[in-house]
Order: sequence, then C-alpha cells, then structure tokens
Amino acid sequence: MHDPWSSAWSRAASLICWTGLLALPFLLPSGARSEDGKHDPPVLVESRRIWDKAPHNAFTDLLRYRDRWYCVFREGKAHVSPDGALRVITSPDGGNWESLALIESSKYDLRDAKLTVTPNDELMLNGAGMIADADIRYFSHSWFSSDGGRTWDSGHQIGDPGFWLWRTQWHGPMAYSFGYSTERDRTKRTLRLYRSQDGRTFETHVKQLTAPAGCGEDTILYLKDGTAICLLRHETGDKMAQLGTSKPPYKDWTWRDLNLRIGGPNMIQLPDGRILATTRLYAGGARTSLSWLDIEKGTLTEVLKLPSGGDTSYAGLVLHEGLLWISYYSSHEERTSIYLAKVKIPKVE
Repeated sequence: MHDPWSSAWSRAASLICWTGLLALPFLLPSGARSEDGKHDPPVLVESRRIWDKAPHNAFTDLLRYRDRWYCVFREGKAHVSPDGALRVITSPDGGNWESLALIESSKYDLRDAKLTVTPNDELMLNGAGMIADADIRYFSHSWFSSDGGRTWDSGHQIGDPGFWLWRTQWHGPMAYSFGYSTERDRTKRTLRLYRSQDGRTFETHVKQLTAPAGCGEDTILYLKDGTAICLLRHETGDKMAQLGTSKPPYKDWTWRDLNLRIGGPNMIQLPDGRILATTRLYAGGARTSLSWLDIEKGTLTEVLKLPSGGDTSYAGLVLHEGLLWISYYSSHEERTSIYLAKVKIPKVE
C-alpha cells in the first residue's frame, strides 16, 4: 500500500538536513487527514540528535522540571552489556545539553530509567539492574535527588526480585507501577501491580493480573473520572498489544487486544481529550511512531513516523507550549543515539 506520509517524509528529508537536525514544518501535504478522517495528523517540526557519546545510547525518558529539561537514558557498549549506566542530561532550552549525573553499578547492567517528580518535589528515577548469567536476572531500583539531579542517593531495591517495575507513575499521593516477571520462557511471565507512598518501598497491590502471559513494558494514563488505562506490550501468541482498564482502587483490570504489535509504549492525553501513543512498531520495519489510541474501538492508528529505524523506540513525552516534545533513541544514523523531536498537534476543527 502506498504510504503518503512516508513519501512526504522522504521528499522533505532530502531537501533539509544539516548537522543532525531536521526542520520539517511542511512534512505533510496541506489538508491531509489521518486515517480515521477526524483530524489533521501531527506534524514533525524538527528532530535533533542530542547525545551519542557512548557506543550504545538508548531507552529514554523526558521530563520538564523547575523550568529545565531533563533526559535520562542508558549508556553501554551494546544493547545488552555489563557496563550499562544511567546518564542524566539537562538543558535550559532543549537545544544545548550537558551531562548532569551518571548512575553506575559494579554489580548490575543498569537499564531503562524513567524520571518522575514525587509529591515532595524530589526527582525520582527508577530502572532495573540486570545480571545476565544469574538465575534471577533483574532487580528493580529507585534513586532520588533533592538538588535538581546533580546528586543522587545510593538507591533502593523495589518490588520483588525477578520482577521488572517498568514505569513509576504518581496518581495523587500514591505511586503505581506494573511489574512483570522475567523468566527466560516468556510464556511463563506474569504481571503484578505495585504501589508506594514514597517510591522507596513498594507493596504488591495486585499479585497476578489477568493479562496474557508474556506481557511487560507499560504506561498508565489516569482519566478525569479516575479511570486508569494501560497500554501494554505483549510478546507471546499473536503479540498484539493489550489495553487495560480499571476503576479505583485499581484492583480489577480488564484486558483486550489492540490491533498492532508494539514495544516501548508511552502515551499522553491532549487537553482536548485525544490520546497519542508513541511506540515501536514492527510491521513494515522497526520504527518509532505516533499513533492515535481509540479506547472505544480498541485501535492504534499510526499517524507519524519519526526519523528512526533498526534499534529504536522507548520515548519520553512532554507537552510544552503547544508542542509535543519526544525523546527517543534510534540506530538509523551511524551509532545508536538519543534524539529529541518536536511535534505540532493540529487542533480539532
């Protein structure tokens, strides 16, 4: 099938490209509509490489805190390597970035950090420590900073050994995190929901959820009425992504198949109520893309491919001054590097 967005991207990219920066205000044809026909698709304003100092730079998150930008990601020799460390970089404007901290471990390959702000206005970082050849390979941790990310405490092991607490998300005074078991046989992997009042100690909230075996990597969105929805990666069977729904106190969840296989999910709700997801998509070649999530239909509709390919995805999302800022990583240009994109979201007519 002919893809007009891909064709438009190719024409635009061939016209404007300099020093790792792409400025593309005219990426999409005038008047073009997304596949659902309801609204104009997002437009890529620019995509800039912001870090490539390690042999492999990957698995990002993005945060705006105290009028500064923060991006965190893993540095290592390869996608999996024992030297994995978590780099925190910062910028006043998103243009010039400098290293703020490097969290290292002599024991673990540190992976997939996520950043959030606690109700006490501390920076919280959570991720996993991996020991590749151990019987129990993954141990989840959190770290805290009270000085804007310059110094971090020594860390706290959270959840159960062997469970990967993927993304901590605060809802009022409580932090929630799904954790998935990490058996080598994915058909044996189960999913738990944890919660915490301080981010340092997590208790099991739901011991075993009814999501299919082999699920992991998630993002939770809390709607205005308190309903929680979860976008979840699924790596067994047909591998279709899962959409979970729950009401307070988030003990009972229902799950259903979406229409695409995804990796590294994140999502954000716009002020008008629409929901954009950023994921790795697989069909037609690996890429990092934006998709509309339709909760009622249970569908993801791809609307914008970011400049990406190969080893890619794991995005951070921040809506700021009318633009969606997206951190992600990709290997489409030389080494695997960290990128920052800005996307304009047209309003609903």
